[in-house]
Amino acid sequence: MIELAPRNSNIGSITRIGAQPIAIGAVALLFVVLGIGSIALWRAYTGNAPETDRVVAIRQLQARTAQASEQLVEKTRGLEATQQESIDQLQVVQDQLQTVRRLLASQQTDTRKLSEQIGSLTEAIEGLRQSFASVQATEPAAEPTRKRSSRAKPHASAHRKRGKTSG
Repeated sequence: MIELAPRNSNIGSITRIGAQPIAIGAVALLFVVLGIGSIALWRAYTGNAPETDRVVAIRQLQARTAQASEQLVEKTRGLEATQQESIDQLQVVQDQLQTVRRLLASQQTDTRKLSEQIGSLTEAIEGLRQSFASVQATEPAAEPTRKRSSRAKPHASAHRKRGKTSG
């Protein structure tokens, strides 16, 4: 069956095992302390600390971000100024367009008035032509008497012709 070892031999082995973990823990602690110390000495010797590098990097990023924000603000202001100039120019063009429309409307009104006047003058001229034609139609009988009067008074007929042509 199963043989059991005497109890006395069992106690000795426990004391040996119990003493060894303390030594292993002490050696492990010594290595940890030496590692931390060597890292601290290395950082102090080289002057290179990751925390300060991170702080510097963060500050640089903040500075770049601020600079980019300022550039965006300047560009936005420039765009606003350009937009305002465009709006002002558009307003000037719209005012000029309204002025041109008013002038065009007044010119069209003047053109209509002139067309009406030309129409009435054309009617008056046509009426004068018709009356002149009717006078000429009745004139062949009166023509010999005029020749006599024009021969007798050549100066007076010249004035009549001038009056008719100039009037």
